[in-house]
Amino acid sequence: MTGSLALGLYRAWSARGGRRFAERKLRERLAEGKEDGARLDERRGIAGVARPAGPLMWFHAASVGESLALLELIRLLLEDRKDLNILVTTGTVTSAGVMADRLPERAIHQFLPLDARAFVRRFLEHWHPDVAVWTESELWPTLICETDAIGIPMLLLNARMSKASHDRWRFLRGMARSLLGRFDQALVQDDLTAIYLRRLGLPPERMEVTGTLKEGAAALPVEPAELDTMRAEIGGRPIWVAASTHPGEEDKVLEAHRIALKSNPRLLLILAPRHANRGDEIAKMLAEGGWTFTRRSIGEGPEAEAPVYLADTMGELGLWYRLAPVSFVGGSWEPIGGHNPFEPAALGSAILHGPYVTNFVDIYQRLTEARAARLVASPQSLAEAVDDLLSPDRAAAMAHSAWEVVSAGADVTERAKTVLLETLDTVEARG
Repeated sequence: MTGSLALGLYRAWSARGGRRFAERKLRERLAEGKEDGARLDERRGIAGVARPAGPLMWFHAASVGESLALLELIRLLLEDRKDLNILVTTGTVTSAGVMADRLPERAIHQFLPLDARAFVRRFLEHWHPDVAVWTESELWPTLICETDAIGIPMLLLNARMSKASHDRWRFLRGMARSLLGRFDQALVQDDLTAIYLRRLGLPPERMEVTGTLKEGAAALPVEPAELDTMRAEIGGRPIWVAASTHPGEEDKVLEAHRIALKSNPRLLLILAPRHANRGDEIAKMLAEGGWTFTRRSIGEGPEAEAPVYLADTMGELGLWYRLAPVSFVGGSWEPIGGHNPFEPAALGSAILHGPYVTNFVDIYQRLTEARAARLVASPQSLAEAVDDLLSPDRAAAMAHSAWEVVSAGADVTERAKTVLLETLDTVEARG
């Protein structure tokens, strides 16, 4: 393995001072509400449950989006191999809550240990997975090196790298080459990511551009009774949703809604922020702006005289996308990089977005080429697009095109399943 001075220094720090730093970081994060106090030992590598007998495949996903993208793949793997168990690690409290509700039987969630050598070794000694799978682009050096050191095959799945990440790693090119060279195989989302990873040292013969795993993900869930109730409460009102919005976006969305209301006085906006804990902040913004609104988190439903419904709850995008024929996908009017457009596409909602979609640039390009998504650069253009797409035939045409793009990528999940099961078969053949 190619050496790297930076990696050597990091590993030495991880072995000596890393544990003290990690403990201090845990205390800080706990005080900030970013850790689950009841499960803090998992961040130290102390398992919360026993390792199940038999083959175990471990997936690491940084947070909610990455972990949700794995659910359909996990379901297919467990369906194919009745003796297989799955371990999923994430690093956020929110992702833990989502996984608790969504993981099937024979799949376990744990928090990822912090990248101190003592914590990582304790984690690996307990779980000792047969195959280790990293998703997207979160690379923890000690975890990768220690996993490799005990001979566990490692794969990079759904790999994605932004220009900003590439530029940061470029200054640590030797470390990047050493880390990436430990992966046996990489399934990559797009050609640009393949170029970045090759520049940073991942051997091209180990890479395969497959598209994004999120294309093959199952549609977001919904409670049928809740969907029926909400449809009855909304009645025949025209409706659109602004989903996964961030600070700096809600005010623009509301400006667009105010414009759109001039030609559609009964129009309802469902405002679903990315982080539900911002509900109080957004409610204050609405009140100060003179809006009449109702609020999901306190049990209110949409009311006829309220033009805004604040959907400040987690895990209900499947409901909102099914209800709304038009969706503005947030994280795209601020330099955040956008959020997954396949979620509304799979549920029949026409897609609008801002200019900042670097996290999904390849996907948005395909959707745009298929006339399945539309760029809106200002509140005025968003209002005009919403008004245009309230015509059912126009929204339906866009939604159908989006669904066709999603359906065309369903084989990505099947390809990932094949690669992972072949890797597991190889491990088992070696005994």
